[in-house]
Amino acid sequence: MAPELNMRFSGLKILKEGLTGNKGWTNHWRDPEPKKEYDILIIGGGGHGLSTAYYLAKNHGLKNIAVLEKGYLGGGNVGRNTTIVRANYFLPGNSEFYSHSLKLWEGLEHDLNYNVMHSQRGLINLFHSDGQRDAFARRGNAMINQGDDAILLDKEGVRDLLPYLDFEQARFPIYGGLYHPRGGSARHDAVAWGYARGADTRGVDLIQNCEVTGIDIKQGCVTGVQTTRGSINAKKVGIVVAGRSGQLAAMAGMRLPIESHILQAFVTEGLKPCIDHVVSFGMGHFYISQSDKGGLIFGGDLDFYSSYAQRGNLPMKEHVMEAGMTLMPMIGKARVLRSWGGIMDMTPDGSPIIDKTDIDGLYIDCGWCYGGFKAVPASGTCFAHLIATDRHHEVASGFRLDRFKTGYGLIDEEGTGSQHNLH
Repeated sequence: MAPELNMRFSGLKILKEGLTGNKGWTNHWRDPEPKKEYDILIIGGGGHGLSTAYYLAKNHGLKNIAVLEKGYLGGGNVGRNTTIVRANYFLPGNSEFYSHSLKLWEGLEHDLNYNVMHSQRGLINLFHSDGQRDAFARRGNAMINQGDDAILLDKEGVRDLLPYLDFEQARFPIYGGLYHPRGGSARHDAVAWGYARGADTRGVDLIQNCEVTGIDIKQGCVTGVQTTRGSINAKKVGIVVAGRSGQLAAMAGMRLPIESHILQAFVTEGLKPCIDHVVSFGMGHFYISQSDKGGLIFGGDLDFYSSYAQRGNLPMKEHVMEAGMTLMPMIGKARVLRSWGGIMDMTPDGSPIIDKTDIDGLYIDCGWCYGGFKAVPASGTCFAHLIATDRHHEVASGFRLDRFKTGYGLIDEEGTGSQHNLH
């Protein structure tokens, strides 16, 4: 069935369908059989892969494109995250990239004609010492210099916005917070669906249940891939598969400077609106927000063990729960309904890779560490630009693969990348 290019969402359309039994809706995207050959193949049907395909079609007018997903669209990390959108990075290389991403987020729903539930409710990073205050003041100034927004709150300023925090504790006293009003959250799976629908309406083939089992290379050039649904030829192949990047790269004979770690997230029962912002704890690495369905979504640090499992270990769960109770004791009354784990690519400097490989026609987008969701629009834009033009987008020019070989141009934002020398 061909995509219905004219099926746009609007208030009038919703009213009409509501009055006529909702019989006029069509599938949001097709389920095509893979063709024998495409100009471009994108391996990975998550947020980054779908946005790349969308911007290849929208920004560069390319049509003969397919996205290959081993499971179902949005079934990986984009369905397993804490939905946070922000542009509060400090270092050059990251700050302009995430600023660009936030601007794209702000126009995304209009662009896609799809409700991704982007809510700029504001993000508050708490600090608990004089040293942390100084560090956040520097970060806030860097954000303002980049053209974004930042407000340094004192203790009473935080209390006005977040009265439910524990301000009386002596162990981790709240000194204040860095307020990022344009930050917020979005619904993760809706982001994948919106990009999938947008790519499909522009002629992109979204092929599900199609696992890549090999990458065909001849004389240093990529020629296609082997899949569980047969071989597919292509002039260019983009790998954007989050925590599976190392496995895919190995099929092309490459060893990437990344490790795969699990980042767990937790969801409580639905509650009345009680948390209006995204809040992060400065001493226990705990962050929390409230979803559109009422559940509190929270998480913490990466699991220390390298793993391909989509669930984490109990010590980290305990750490996250303890941090939550320390910051806001009221959370102890909420029942945790479920948890999940996303597989993160961790690079040594904690920053991503968007680059060409040594194999002609093979491109890689990986290493998002714990910053993948907020980067979805910019990652897709920049990766599509690289694939289409063979030139780096200006806001992603620092995300080179060879920086880990040369040691030049490292973007070590927080000093929390994976330390390969410890294994």
